[in-house]
Amino acid sequence: MTDSADATTSSPSTRKRKPADDFPALVIPYQGELLAGIDEVGRGPLVGPVVAAAVILDPRDPIEGITDSKKLSEKKRLALSEQIRTRAWAWAIAEATSEEIDALNIYQATHLAMRRAIDALGVRPEYLLVDGNRLPGHDIPGMAVVKGDLRHAAIGAASILAKVHRDAQMAALDTHFPVYGFARHKGYPTREHQAAIEAHGILTLHRKSFGPVKRLFMAGHVPQVVPEDALIPLPTPYEEGAEAAEKKLPAVV
Repeated sequence: MTDSADATTSSPSTRKRKPADDFPALVIPYQGELLAGIDEVGRGPLVGPVVAAAVILDPRDPIEGITDSKKLSEKKRLALSEQIRTRAWAWAIAEATSEEIDALNIYQATHLAMRRAIDALGVRPEYLLVDGNRLPGHDIPGMAVVKGDLRHAAIGAASILAKVHRDAQMAALDTHFPVYGFARHKGYPTREHQAAIEAHGILTLHRKSFGPVKRLFMAGHVPQVVPEDALIPLPTPYEEGAEAAEKKLPAVV
């Protein structure tokens, strides 16, 4: 991925990713059970928050089918998301807003969302596995794993939770502003989306530091205000699942 927030003309479907088999076997310098997988969704879109999730899976209760969320159908993602929420030891979803993205840049905002997700877990992990090539700057030790959502179930689980939540955000936004097509393109800079902002203007949730939006904003376009109820709130861990997980958690000495 490029380091420029303005370079947002591609979508996940157009970026080529190396197969997981092209990477060496994953060697994790941690043998305990309180390992959290961390992943994000939404670095490339022109609108809305970047979403991160953190998941501690139960090693004695593996969930079949977990992989990179982009390789799963929507139906499969939703089914796996429900299993992860009820069977994982701990999970959390967090965001960095479009305003924070504009203020910090997309990479710093992504790491902020990741740190928030880690801190929102009901239990403090002892080790982090983070998708990508950089750690988010948390005080918990960990390692960054390139293509981690395909190489470790905990990271894959985090990618599923993050994507299901962000897709739901875009579907909710679409009900308020259907002319933009958010439910279809999820906010990515497709031709449809860019044509829509040219025709109908930008919203307050659009990322004003991203090229196609920035050009309109700098030209004097006034963003249309998005109502507070346009986006769904962050989910909280399913209480029954959290209680069950607490009973199964290993003792922390």
